[in-house]
Amino acid sequence: MTSETAVPGASLSRARRNVAVLVLAQAVLGAQMPMIFTVGGLAGQGLAPNPCLATLPLSVIILGNALASTRLSGFMATHGRRAGFALATGAGALGAALAALGLWSGSFWLFLAGGLFTGIYMSAQGFYRFAATDAAPRDYQPRAISYVMAGGLVAAVLGPQLVKLTAEAMVIPFLATYLAAIALNLLGPLLFWWLDAPAPPAATGPAPAARPLREILAQPEVRVAMICGMVSYALMNLVMTSTPLAVVGCGFSRADAADVVSSHVLAMYVPSFFTGALIQRFGARAIVGTGLSILAVAGLVALSGIELGHFFATLVLLGLGWNFGFIGATAMLTRAQRPEERARLQGLNDRVVFGGVFLASLSSGGLMNCAGGSVVAGWHAVNLAMIPFLALAGAALIWLWLRPAAEGAARTR
Repeated sequence: MTSETAVPGASLSRARRNVAVLVLAQAVLGAQMPMIFTVGGLAGQGLAPNPCLATLPLSVIILGNALASTRLSGFMATHGRRAGFALATGAGALGAALAALGLWSGSFWLFLAGGLFTGIYMSAQGFYRFAATDAAPRDYQPRAISYVMAGGLVAAVLGPQLVKLTAEAMVIPFLATYLAAIALNLLGPLLFWWLDAPAPPAATGPAPAARPLREILAQPEVRVAMICGMVSYALMNLVMTSTPLAVVGCGFSRADAADVVSSHVLAMYVPSFFTGALIQRFGARAIVGTGLSILAVAGLVALSGIELGHFFATLVLLGLGWNFGFIGATAMLTRAQRPEERARLQGLNDRVVFGGVFLASLSSGGLMNCAGGSVVAGWHAVNLAMIPFLALAGAALIWLWLRPAAEGAARTR
C-alpha cells in the first residue's frame, strides 16, 4: 500500500492546499491568542475583586476550550472542518466583544464570560494541526503538522505588536486590544472558504467499526501520548500565564512583557520548520523526551534570577520545550489511531490536554500572587510546581521505551 492510499482520500496536492490555508489561519487568526494571553492577566488584575484571581480570565479561556473540544470535534465530523472553524471564529468575535464590554463597564464577571467564548475559538485552533493530516499521505503528516504550527511565527510577531499599538490606545487600558481581536476573527470565514475539506460523505456501505474507547485507550502509545501532550502544554501555560505579571511586578514595562511573550511564541513555532523532519528521523518518543528535558532547563533558568534576560531565556526555552513535547505527542497519537476513530479520539485528547491546562492556568495566578508574599517568591513557586508533572511525564515515556524490551524478555522465558 502506497503512502497516497494509506489514508482515505489522501492527495499530496490537496494536502498542500489545506496546509497553506491553515498556515494563514494560524498566522492571522492565531495572533489573537498571544494578544489575549499578554494582556488578560494584567487586565484581570485591574478588574478582579481579589489579586489571587488575576489569571482567572485566562483560566476560563482554557475551560471554554476543554468544554468545547469534544463537541466541536463531533460537529466537524458531521459538517466538516470548514463549518466548524468558521463557527469558532464567530465565537471568538463574541468573546472579544464581551471582554471589551466587561472592560468598558468594569465588570469582572462579564470579562470572564468573554473568556468562555474565546475558549471555543482556541479549541478550533487546536484542531488546525489535525485538519492538516485529514487528506495528507501518511508520510507527509508529520511535516503537515509542523508547517501548520509554523504559521504561529507570524502570530508571534503580529500579536504582541498589536498589543503595543492598542494597549493604551484608548482611555480604558486594553479595550482597543480586544476590539482588534474582534476584527481578526471577522476574517475567519473568508480564509476558511478556501479550505478543501468538505463534510465526510454519507456511508454507502458497511462503515469500518470503530474500536471501543476502552480498547483504544488500552494502547500504551495512546496513553503516554496524552500524558506527555497534557504535561507539555500545561506546564508551558502555567509559566507563560504568570510571566507578564512577573515581568511588570519586577519593575519592567508592559512593552517588555509583550517582547518576552513574543520571543516565547517565536520559540514555540520556529522549530516547527524542522520538528517534523526530526520526528521522521529520530522518532516521536525521542523528540518528546527532548522537549520534556528542555522544559526542565527552563524552570532552572527561571529560578536562577529575575533580570530581563532571565525572563527572555526562560520563555524561549519554554516555547522550544513545548514545541518538541506537544508536536511529538501529537504525532504519537495520530499514528496510533484509525481513520474511523479520529474525531472521537482527537476530541477526547484535547479535552484531557486542556483540562490539565485549565488546572495549570487556574493555579498560576494563585501561586504568583498569593504564594510567599512577594513577586519573586510567587515566580519561584510557579516554576517549582513544574517538578512533579515533569517527573510524571518522564516516567511514562521511560516506561513506554522499556516496554518492548520487557515484552521481549517475557517471551523468551
